[in-house]
Amino acid sequence: MRIRALLAVLATAVSGLAVIPSSASAAEPVPLTASWEGPLSTRGRYIVDATGKRFKLRSGNWHGASGTWTGSGDDEDPANNYASETSHRVPLGLDRVPMSRLIADFRALGVNSVRLPFSNAMINDARPVTDAGVAANPDLRGLTPLQVYDKVVEALTADGLAVILNNHTTTTRWCCGVDGNERWNSSQSTQKWLDDWVFMARRYRANNRVVGADLRNEVRRDTWDNPNWGSGDDHDWAAAAQRAGDRILAEANPDLLIMIEGINWSGIPLDGVWHDRPLLKPVGTLSQTLVRSHKLVYAAHFYGYTGPQHTGAEGLGETHDPRYRDLSRSDLFAVMRDTATYVATTPDRHFTAPVWISEFGVGKSATDKDKAWFAAMVDFLIDADVEFAYWPMVGFQENDQGNTWGLVRYSADGGLRSVLDTGDWRGAHWRRLIAAAGHTGPVAPVRTWSMLRAIHDDANQSARMRAQGDWDSGARKLSCPDDQRLIGVSQKGQGGLCTDAGAADLWASGPATVVTSENVTTDWASGFTKYQCPAGQFMNGYSLRGDRVSAVLCAPGRVPLAGAGRTLWDDRGDSRPASGEGGDYAYGYRKAQCASDEYAAGIAFSYSAGRYGTPDALYCRKL
Repeated sequence: MRIRALLAVLATAVSGLAVIPSSASAAEPVPLTASWEGPLSTRGRYIVDATGKRFKLRSGNWHGASGTWTGSGDDEDPANNYASETSHRVPLGLDRVPMSRLIADFRALGVNSVRLPFSNAMINDARPVTDAGVAANPDLRGLTPLQVYDKVVEALTADGLAVILNNHTTTTRWCCGVDGNERWNSSQSTQKWLDDWVFMARRYRANNRVVGADLRNEVRRDTWDNPNWGSGDDHDWAAAAQRAGDRILAEANPDLLIMIEGINWSGIPLDGVWHDRPLLKPVGTLSQTLVRSHKLVYAAHFYGYTGPQHTGAEGLGETHDPRYRDLSRSDLFAVMRDTATYVATTPDRHFTAPVWISEFGVGKSATDKDKAWFAAMVDFLIDADVEFAYWPMVGFQENDQGNTWGLVRYSADGGLRSVLDTGDWRGAHWRRLIAAAGHTGPVAPVRTWSMLRAIHDDANQSARMRAQGDWDSGARKLSCPDDQRLIGVSQKGQGGLCTDAGAADLWASGPATVVTSENVTTDWASGFTKYQCPAGQFMNGYSLRGDRVSAVLCAPGRVPLAGAGRTLWDDRGDSRPASGEGGDYAYGYRKAQCASDEYAAGIAFSYSAGRYGTPDALYCRKL
């Protein structure tokens, strides 16, 4: 959502989609058929349903449960709510239109999924929603905001729509400036945020049309501090997202997609002072590896009035950097690729994943620059064939006046204005976006690469090993997800690369072996100490004390493992395939990486003069 207020304080295609009529009407929409099956997962750059068919997120944001209050006065007074649109702490419009009609109007738009924001405050808000707040839905009277949210989730999913839970804010205050909602741990502890996510994910576990957890909206700078991606402190968004995703999948719901937005803003927005909108740029060198594979989706937001280094502010807080709407078409496309969609369109890397543009939008009463930007934005989304979610789906209007951003907007008496009306210039662009097919149908499995980094904490991503407790007490532990194997290590930097290339789910039933002494039949690294897996086992991880080898983690193979071996050295330079497959999983450090038709079977190290026990060699064997 918008960040224009930041310095005010600082100074696949799914068959059966609804047919889009030429104009909004009261006619019954074409039903959204049961053409997809949850849960969802990922295959390379695509999201797929349980049958392996692409499920492209064609989403809208139905906001309100996270709050529309602007921060002072009575939160029920329209004057104290953004654009005078009072949500009453529940999804917007329930006071004006029956929920069944809202959902029918959503389906008429052609969406197949809904991003449903909530605040942490909503979870424990015991104050019942006022009768006026659900005036058009009297069956919701007396319920708390969370209970209304439950009913909304139930209704959306019963109608065939996928729901993505979105932790939008901490408080019910309207987002997004310096407002106490900047980070996951603004106005609350990280532990509270994590526990709330486990609670919410468990709450809807039985509903397989609740498909995703969008971990936090627009992580950004507060008054004094920037968020970061990988520093290991309490402002480290990459680490916090990793912890949240793992806890959700391990403790609450193993079937959810985990959506991780990039950093929306860093730096002080003043001319002459560094500031930036990093979005997903850092993912290329530091990506997440979740405890379950094929569950990670990255996300980013784009609005015409913001920019690569522009907050979107006007007046106080406005720098002289270009906004997205100021860029040429080619420059606009380049910056969106470089900061976001490269993650999806660069294949065969540790960071390759679907990208969801989970917010973009424009008002009906737009300037010529905004109109040109929106047309180009739609072109880009179609060309890149990425997932999207328009902001917002619902708004208020009287005589077609007021906040004109909503795709569907309702008057106090329930009168509808829609992006599909003949007089709405956005309609032609929306129709072609919804109609764009992109890749459809079955998606072939692709090989997966995942990076491990244990500089600040364990990277112990094996669910089996987590369940067994600490397999090397006091050491940093790196282990691959259970359906992958270790294929690369870094000499320093505590890095690793995992893959399922050539042999997915290689781990047979049976316990892992922790190797802490040498026991080899072939001297594949003469003069070095060699920790090698027993016959028939492959490396799934290793552990370090500092950068010194502590142990090798080995798992029994489900197929015979006795191929020819070779030694790769990383003591003086990189030893990786020329293809670049997997990507740079330990940026700035030397690495050894087996080929995709091999498995790692051991690590060699030495404490001789000039050597310090680091992984100097990797023993690779043919699958």
